[in-house]
Amino acid sequence: MAIGVCPVRRPPRTFREQIYIWEIWKGLGVTFRHLFVNLWRHALKAAGAGRKSGAVTIQYPDVPAVLGSRARSRHRLLKRQDGHPRCTACMLCETICPAQCIRIVAQESPDVIVEKRAKSFDIDLGLCVFCGYCVEACPVDAIHMDSNQVELSSYNREDMIWHMEELMGEKIKNAHS
Repeated sequence: MAIGVCPVRRPPRTFREQIYIWEIWKGLGVTFRHLFVNLWRHALKAAGAGRKSGAVTIQYPDVPAVLGSRARSRHRLLKRQDGHPRCTACMLCETICPAQCIRIVAQESPDVIVEKRAKSFDIDLGLCVFCGYCVEACPVDAIHMDSNQVELSSYNREDMIWHMEELMGEKIKNAHS
């Protein structure tokens, strides 16, 4: 049985909308309103009469951006007392990841309390959407996204894949190699 397709009815555009001049003027009006409101606020603040300051551009390379306490940044793996990763290779983070950017290979653990551990733990930050589901799903609190490192650019895709050594902080990864 076929399902009928109902076409979407769109309202006809007026002449004013078709030539786009009116829309351009509306956009310029919004832009200039922001400009003059911010100029007015900065002038009042400089004179000592303003309570609220205008928008300020962050000079990023020279002055790093201030992140909120709950901001999600680059992943990091936590270690146990013996230096091994806390990850028990339960595969929950790999399973819940909507971008499928996490790859874990499990191995048996010599510790009798822990059944298995991660032999390799890779995250492709080029695919990651930084949703934080992996952090929420981890039952042993092995992965965090609180490294406050937001500069993750790279010249090639291979450098965007972070392995267990980089995630644990044992090996420093050069972002612009």
